[in-house]
Amino acid sequence: MSTFVKEMHPPSDIHHISSISQLMRLLDLPAPLHPMIALVDYRNVPIETFPKEQKISLDFYKISFKTKFKGQIKYGQGFYDFEEGGLAFLKPKQIVFPPVDRESYEGIALYFHPDFIRNYTLGKTIHQYGFFSYDVSEALFLSAKEKKIMAGLFASIADELKNNIDLFSQDVLVSQLELLLNYSNRFYNRQFITRKSINHEVISSLDQLLNAYFDGGDSLKNGLPTVKYISSELKLSQRYLSDMLRFLTGLNTQQYIQNAVIEKAKEKLSATDLSVSEIAYELGFEHSQSFSKLFKVKTNVSPLEFRNSFN
Repeated sequence: MSTFVKEMHPPSDIHHISSISQLMRLLDLPAPLHPMIALVDYRNVPIETFPKEQKISLDFYKISFKTKFKGQIKYGQGFYDFEEGGLAFLKPKQIVFPPVDRESYEGIALYFHPDFIRNYTLGKTIHQYGFFSYDVSEALFLSAKEKKIMAGLFASIADELKNNIDLFSQDVLVSQLELLLNYSNRFYNRQFITRKSINHEVISSLDQLLNAYFDGGDSLKNGLPTVKYISSELKLSQRYLSDMLRFLTGLNTQQYIQNAVIEKAKEKLSATDLSVSEIAYELGFEHSQSFSKLFKVKTNVSPLEFRNSFN
């Protein structure tokens, strides 16, 4: 989906690119019209620009707009086919691989440096656009109507970049960037809706994973399940999983895990004679006080009060 493919664990042999001007030189393209923002049509980029398997780190944001995509993308445990184009997002310092074929270069990439938006509201709020932390497999796939809107936004940015830089250039470009990101938010919201069946499969897998974790004794050995562990097992990025769960259940991943812990605790309190400390230990808590505090917060009663309510 993206021009580059993300890697989860940064290796040591990284080609670090610190500026957009440096990137344009490496791509054998003319200097950017603005030093902190650029659009690149990858039909103009030689495929041999980066060696195969070269890891790359960018010090700036990247939005890839692919006008056509054919193939399979993995969501959770399943593969799904898409034919329309889409968007993928990359934040600074993420490690990526270059593409391995000409097909991967099709489309447009928008690059902008954090300093370009630093003195604007967008500079303070860009972290709220969670899709910059999604994996490539969690890209935003667009309907024909949505693709037309996005193409128009990219064209507007391209037109503005062709103008002579004046006192208003940066204000206009930042506004266009913010509009593009807000439309992306809207379309991701639509994607969560239209992929409800896919997402519910993920939730079902999550429930099975948590049940197996507690029932199999993993909590005794490894402590409470973490967001990192859960997202890794489901093969989803932490941010995408939390955003999807929040949309469907109103809970982020950490809250969802905590609710599962409380449900397991209720089972043990109502169906066994284990002490509160023993239950806390079995569930993965280092200290029973932490378990009791969480239980009280989630249920408004202490573990013993909950147990006594069955007598």
